[in-house]
Amino acid sequence: MRSSPVPTFRAATAADIPAVVALVESAYRGESGRRGWTTESNLLDGQRTDAQDVGEAIARADSLVLLAELDGVLVSCCHLEKQDGAAYFGMFAVDPTRQTGGIGKQVIAEAERVARERWGVDRMRMTVIVQREELIAFYERRGYVRTGQSKPFPYGDERFGIPRRDDLRFEVLEKPLAGVAA
Repeated sequence: MRSSPVPTFRAATAADIPAVVALVESAYRGESGRRGWTTESNLLDGQRTDAQDVGEAIARADSLVLLAELDGVLVSCCHLEKQDGAAYFGMFAVDPTRQTGGIGKQVIAEAERVARERWGVDRMRMTVIVQREELIAFYERRGYVRTGQSKPFPYGDERFGIPRRDDLRFEVLEKPLAGVAA
C-alpha cells in the first residue's frame, strides 16, 4: 500500500484567486472534470465559481479558502466559513489528475482541524447535490451524516451553473467534530 504525498496547507490570498477558480472549474465542469469522479458535467453546464465569488470568500470575516499544495503546486482547495455555530465546508476541489490518491481525505481532515481550532465549532456542515450519491457516500465514509434537511438549487442564478435537469436540490450533511482528533 503506497502512502499519499502530504500536502502543505495555507490560507488563500487575493493573488491565488485565478488558480483557485481554474482548479475548481477543472474539477467540476467541462472535459477536464470528466477525468475525475467529482464532475458535475452531467448535471450542470456553465461555471462552478468565478473570481468575484472566490475573492469574497477570501475577504469575508470568519471565512477561509484553504489551499493544499504539493511542491508549490495547487492540488486542492476548500472554503470554510463559520455559520450558525458550525463550520460550513464547500468549494472542495481536487485536481482531477490527482483524485483517488488520498489528497481529498487529507484536505477534509485539515479543514476539520482548522475549523475546530480557529472557531471552536463542534460540527462541520455541507450541502451536496442530492443526485450525487457517490459523493454523498464518500462523505458518509468520512463520518458525515444526512440531516434530512434539504435546500433548493438556485435556479436562474448562472453563477452556480446552468442546470441540465429540473429536479436538482441540495442535501445537508453534518459531522460532529467534538470526538475528532485534532
